[in-house]
Amino acid sequence: MNKTAMSNACHQSRRGRGRSHKEQSRPDRERAVEQKAEDSVPHGTCMTMCPAYELRQREAQNRLHRFEMLAGTERDRLPRADVSRTVKEYSRPAAGKDSTRANDLRPPSVLLKTVCYLVDDIAASPTFQPWTEVYCFVFDRLRSVRQDMIIQRVSGPDCVAVLEKSVRFLLYASYRLCGQPLQYYDPRINDTHLQESLSWLLESYREGKHQHQEEFQALSLLYNLGSTHAIQHVLKLPERIRSSPAVQLALALSRAHAERNPVRLLRLAQRLDFIQVCAVHRHLLPCRRDLLLLYSHGHSSRNCRYPLQRLARLLFLKDPLAAELCEVYGVHVSGEWVNFSKSSFSEAQSVDLQCRRTHEPMDDEQWNCSPGCMIHGSA
Repeated sequence: MNKTAMSNACHQSRRGRGRSHKEQSRPDRERAVEQKAEDSVPHGTCMTMCPAYELRQREAQNRLHRFEMLAGTERDRLPRADVSRTVKEYSRPAAGKDSTRANDLRPPSVLLKTVCYLVDDIAASPTFQPWTEVYCFVFDRLRSVRQDMIIQRVSGPDCVAVLEKSVRFLLYASYRLCGQPLQYYDPRINDTHLQESLSWLLESYREGKHQHQEEFQALSLLYNLGSTHAIQHVLKLPERIRSSPAVQLALALSRAHAERNPVRLLRLAQRLDFIQVCAVHRHLLPCRRDLLLLYSHGHSSRNCRYPLQRLARLLFLKDPLAAELCEVYGVHVSGEWVNFSKSSFSEAQSVDLQCRRTHEPMDDEQWNCSPGCMIHGSA
C-alpha cells in the first residue's frame, strides 16, 4: 500500500472514531439537558394551604373571603384570617412578579390536602350558602391549585387525584348551577376549565395504571357526546379499558347519538350513575326534543292517544315534567293521554323551559346524594 492510500485509510479511521464518539456522547448530553431542566423546576416548600406572605397581605388589604375569617372577627374593621381555613387564591401572572418562589408554592401532598378540604369542608358543607358563592370560592381555589401544579410540573398519583376531584366538582357544578344567571355561573367558563382538566387528566393516565381511569375515560366521552375526537381517543385505548362496562355504556350512548336515535339514547341514559348523568345532562334536552318530534310525525293522528306515563318513561322524566315538556313543544296533553300531531309541533323558546328542571331523573334518592361523596367518587 502506498503512502497516499495509507493516509486516506488513517483519515477515514479517525473520522469513524470521531463519529462513533459523538454518537455515544449524544445520550449523555440529552440526559444532562434533561437534568438541568429538572433542576430548574421550582419545588414548593409551603406546608399550609395559603402562603404566610399572602395571608398577611390579604388580611391587611381586607381581602379575606368570609369562609376564611377567624370566628368572632367577621365584623371587625380588618377581620383576621383563620390559618386552617385560608386557601391561596388564584392570581394572574404579571410582569415583574415572581411566581416561582418555593415558599409561595405548595408541594403535591399539600395541594391534595387543600382539594380535600375544599370538597369536604366547603362544597359539601350544608352551612355555607348560597351554593353559587360556594362554587365561586372553590372554583377560584382549585384554579390556584392547578396553577401551582403547572409551575412545579407535578405528575404522578397526587396530580391524578387532584385532577379527578376537580373534574367531578366541575361536572357536578355544571348540573347543579345550570340555568343560573351569568353573574353567578358562566357555563362557558366552567366548560373551558373542565375541558382543560379532562385533557390534562387523560394525558396523565398514559404514565401508568390508575384506579379510576375507566370512569373518567367514559365521563370524557359522555361529556363530549358527538365529538369525533373523543370517539377516536376511546377507540385507541387498550382493550382492558375499552371493554370495561363504563366505557362500553358510554360508547353505546355515543353510537345512539351518532345514529340520531333518541329512544335508544334515553333508554341507555337510565343506566347511568349520578356523575355520568351530570356529564351527559347538557345533551338530554335536545335528545328529548328529537324524540317528541319523531313521535309527532310517527303517531300523528286525531284518534291516536299515547299514554303519558309511558312517554314519561321514554323521556326519562317524571309525569308532570314530561307533560310540561310536551306543552312547551306544542304537543297536546289531556289528562293521562298525549295527542301527537306533526302540524302542532313547534320549537321551544329558550325561556319557555329551564333546562335544569328536565335533568331530574326518576330516582330521587340517587339524585340527592351528598356532593362530597360524589366528588370523592364514593357515591
